[in-house]
Amino acid sequence: MKKILVLNGPNLNLLGQREPTQYGSTSLADVEAMCRAAGQRLGYEVECFQSNWEGALIDKIQEYGRLVKEGQALGCVFNAGAYTHTSVALHDAIKGVELPVIECHISNVHAREPFRHHSYLSPAAAGIVVGFGVTGYIIAMEGLARLRDKDNPALR
Repeated sequence: MKKILVLNGPNLNLLGQREPTQYGSTSLADVEAMCRAAGQRLGYEVECFQSNWEGALIDKIQEYGRLVKEGQALGCVFNAGAYTHTSVALHDAIKGVELPVIECHISNVHAREPFRHHSYLSPAAAGIVVGFGVTGYIIAMEGLARLRDKDNPALR
């Protein structure tokens, strides 16, 4: 069974606790359970990974780039948190291994502070889901599957 990586960056381990008016009360563990259930419905194994360390995120991107090339993975849903707005290194990692990525954000970053309006990941991403709350992860997974697996009966 092919895999989908759900990758979360810094401070997303605090979901449900940090700024609940902005991000809601759903925990990261709840989001991961939702993603695994959606993956099962779509016919994919879902691996969830969160790190506050940029290098660990890069290592995971490189791992999944290899798995995609080997036909073992479909791609990645990636909420890079604040690294979205600062990390050329994450952009370069995605481009370097040609990992299909759907960039995902819980809040509408374009309705927030101006520094959040720019994404270094967007030019490397296959698509972007912004502002749908934690449901955005599921929308992003379905979008990734639609882009990469057009014959999947679960998407009809």
